[in-house]
Amino acid sequence: MSTQGNAVPDPIPATSLATAPDGTTGPETYDVVVVGFGIAGGCAALEAARAGARVLLLERAAVHGGTSSMSGGHFYLGAGTAVQQATGHEDSVEAMHDYLVASSKEPDEEKIRAYCEGSVAHFDWLEALGFEFERSYYPEKAVIQPGTQGLMFTGNEKVWPFREQARPAPRGHKVPVAGDTEGTRLVMDLLRERIEEAGVEVRYETGASALVVDDGQQVCGVGWRSFDRSGVVLADAVVLAAGGFVMNPDMVAEHTPALGDKLFTLGSTYDDGLGIRLGQSVGAELKHMDEPFITAPVYPPSILLKGLIVNNRGERFVAEDSYHSRTSQHVLAQPGSEAYLVVDSEHVEYPVFPLAPLLDGYETVEELETGLGLPAGSFAATLARYNAHAARGEDPDFHKAPEWLAPQATGPWAVFDLRPGKALYAGFTLGGIATDVDGRALRPDGSPVAGLFAAGACASNIAQDGNGYCSGTQLGEGSFFGRRAGVAAAERAGDVSSAGR
Repeated sequence: MSTQGNAVPDPIPATSLATAPDGTTGPETYDVVVVGFGIAGGCAALEAARAGARVLLLERAAVHGGTSSMSGGHFYLGAGTAVQQATGHEDSVEAMHDYLVASSKEPDEEKIRAYCEGSVAHFDWLEALGFEFERSYYPEKAVIQPGTQGLMFTGNEKVWPFREQARPAPRGHKVPVAGDTEGTRLVMDLLRERIEEAGVEVRYETGASALVVDDGQQVCGVGWRSFDRSGVVLADAVVLAAGGFVMNPDMVAEHTPALGDKLFTLGSTYDDGLGIRLGQSVGAELKHMDEPFITAPVYPPSILLKGLIVNNRGERFVAEDSYHSRTSQHVLAQPGSEAYLVVDSEHVEYPVFPLAPLLDGYETVEELETGLGLPAGSFAATLARYNAHAARGEDPDFHKAPEWLAPQATGPWAVFDLRPGKALYAGFTLGGIATDVDGRALRPDGSPVAGLFAAGACASNIAQDGNGYCSGTQLGEGSFFGRRAGVAAAERAGDVSSAGR
């Protein structure tokens, strides 16, 4: 069966599975089967095993880690973690809750509340895997800490209007690995060790192909495939943690066309949406499938944020100090998705790895308008208004924080190109299977799909809105709700066993 496209695999009726005449043999049986060994699946498998379940973990790749291992290692955590306390940053459950609610398009109150109330304990659980977040703070505005600093702001907490809706606090906890890629591999390697200690059976190069359902349409197992071999495993609970769908062009075209041919996709080969389609096959609802995360950061260096971002009408449309994906979402919403960052000669610095390339430099504002094809006088008027207010430390139009305000009055002016196809935009998907706070897959009427759970990028949790996304929520909530799904799956297996199924 091809795993690409929009095809939804047909479930396998349990009644069709062959057994010996005396009924003594048949498919292998486990309490819980977890599909996918990324951060969510690994945490689900570990917690299910620690709760007493016999667990099988299936992974299509030859190694553990999934897309999680490709990331820099940000976990969005707060409410008073040890790193926050050690670096003098006050935070609370309510402040974290209020921010996540304010930055979500359709906030799931129960999930956000659980995530915030459990954040400190989850921080401790992660460190108990065998590492420590460095008790240090990186104060600069960046996409990710360049070194091993344990904490920084990774969202819009200090950006208007969020800073007025919730007390800002840094919550981007980075694992102690320098650089912006593969930091999470440290966590995944430790998670693999803990999983082995817990007795979880892991099968690599083995992927799910279909779900098994009984007469009552309860999920009771998984069909699997490994090269030219295939089979079925029965289980009282199945946890889908098989990633998003960014690498499936058919699903992207249907749900998130903005992630089209001009963007670099962030994902592994197996982010093809199969886990999501498996959920569909048994009636699970899909939520927020049209929400992508898209970004082309214009910083660092952060001094560039003192400039102006304008569209093809020469008008500002976003506070330049926004988190990079928020800025990018606003860029894509402009006419023709055309936008430019303009910085004067007193504030310009050139990034080492420019994702938004330098387009040109202009000696006069008039030359700039002509060179960019802006309406005559449009940018001149925008610049004059911006400079007059910035000189007073004000931005009445977009409320950029005073620390990022400075008149851009000294030519020549550098122009950085934010247009897709010129700037290097990257993205991934945020939608997936609707779940409750414990990872139970839900039908459109809100009832659970009995026996089925989902977590991570193939589930729809709190990181649902690219405009309000914070770096670290994918790893943070993937691991947090993965753990909850694992515990709930083990509990279901215990209940089914007690009932004599």
